Order: sequence, then C-alpha cells, then structure tokens
Amino acid sequence: MKVKEIKIKTGNAKQAKLVVYLQEEYPEMYGDRKRPMILVCPGGGYTHISPREAEPIALQFMSVGCNAAVLWYDIADDEVRFPQQVFELATAMSYIRGKAEEYHIDKDKILVCGFSAGGHLAASLGCFWNQDWFKKYMKKYQKAIPEDYKPNGLILAYPVITSGEHAHRGSFDNLLGVKREEGCDIVGLAGKELEHYVSLEHHVTADVPPVFMWHTFEDQAVPLQNSLLFAMALKEAGVSLEYHVFPHGGHGYALGTKQTATLSQKEIDVQIPQWITWCKNWLDLNYHIF
Repeated sequence: MKVKEIKIKTGNAKQAKLVVYLQEEYPEMYGDRKRPMILVCPGGGYTHISPREAEPIALQFMSVGCNAAVLWYDIADDEVRFPQQVFELATAMSYIRGKAEEYHIDKDKILVCGFSAGGHLAASLGCFWNQDWFKKYMKKYQKAIPEDYKPNGLILAYPVITSGEHAHRGSFDNLLGVKREEGCDIVGLAGKELEHYVSLEHHVTADVPPVFMWHTFEDQAVPLQNSLLFAMALKEAGVSLEYHVFPHGGHGYALGTKQTATLSQKEIDVQIPQWITWCKNWLDLNYHIF
C-alpha cells in the first residue's frame, strides 16, 4: 500500500489535507487495472475530525480492491465556515479525478462516504455540485468544471441532514457561526435564509448520485428523521437509494466493532457491522468493484 498526503488549497483553507491510500499495482498480474475510489469524510460535528471514522473505514474499502482517501477538512476551531468545507471536498474530488491515470483510478467510480457531520458534507457535494454559485467558484478558483468534482455515488452513515425541527443543532452552529447573522455572499443569501439553505432535504434533484445510507432507530444525537427526510426527498426525485435502519444503537458507531469503539466500548453492536458488508455488495452491484 502506498500512502500520500496532499494539502488542500482553496479559499481560506487552514489545516485541510487529503490522505490517499493506494493499492500496490502488479501489471504482470492485473494489467492496467482501474479501481474505484472511496473518499471518506469523518464526522465530528464540524468541531473535530473523528479518527474512528477515518482510516479504519478507508481500509475496509481497500479490502475489496478499491483505492481510498480520507479528507481531513477544516473545522470551526480553524475559523472556517460554510461553504469552505464543501469547496475543500470538491477540490479533493477534482484532484483525485485529475490523478486517475497515475493512481489507477476509474474516474467514473469515485464515491464520497460521510459519517454524521461528514455525511452532511458528503451530501452537500451531492446536492450542490451542479448549482450555479458552486460552479462559478470552482471554475474561478480551481479551474475545474462540474465533471471534475461530481461524485459518482454517496455512502452516508447516520448523516446530519436537516437544520429544522430534528436538527443536530451543534453541527449547524459550528458550520455557520457568525454567518447565521451575516449571511453568505458566495451563495447570495442573507443570514436568516442561510440556515434553511443548508438543510439538504430541500436540494435533492435528479442530479444527486445514487445513495447508500444507514442509521440507527435509537440515535438521540442525530435523530432518524435526518436520514428519513433525505430518503423521502431522494424517492421524490427518482434517485436510486439503498437504506438500512438498525433497531438499536446510538450515534457514531462507525463499524460497530471493537476496532472503532471508544474506551467505553458503547459503540459495539452485534448487528451494526453488517452495514459494511451490505455496502460492499451495493458497490459491486452498482459499480462492479469485484
């Protein structure tokens, strides 16, 4: 395995970096094999980056022949607010697709996987990539067109979606900060409009790529209604969706195993580890990874 670290340079990026995990290539065995790429966005409420949802997740996707990457995006402590993080993700996507030949990546099989607030970030790219304000920024500052940063699929684990009644309020406080009052010139919205705007169930169109999503019924931090609202919007827009709800378990379970549990081991559950198997099967069905 080869590991590369790339600093993300866009807007007012501070600490943002992309860590890329590449399979070793053996042309005498595989020829010029092109692999899918899964770009992972860990959660953390936009206030930190959870390592439990970073490299362990990337390695799971590598185990079935994908290449993988983890985006360590900027957070509220870096004085970074919306839409900086989603521009960082789009810049990372554009970089990966631009390196497709060198990294032996199939440029039509680059997916984003997000957990919790990282799920909001991943879904934001899925919803905003083709909007005018987004295209204008990426063309001006990254010389990129939508085909460079459009995700080919989304994998969402207990995602933050809605800023409404069932919001994980802390994520939106950290995402918006003072922009809740000041607004956002890039998007062209006043402060009162911005919080509603980042509620992603309002932006699902047929341009959103296929989605694999899971949640737990008992999640008290990011209520199930977040993924339900997104699922209903995807259904209305005709977007392909595989959606799983586990009856037990709280928030932030990652793989649901001892490998990704905290010292309390409360994030271990006998059922939840099934999601990664189901996700790999979904990848093979839709993207022919095996």
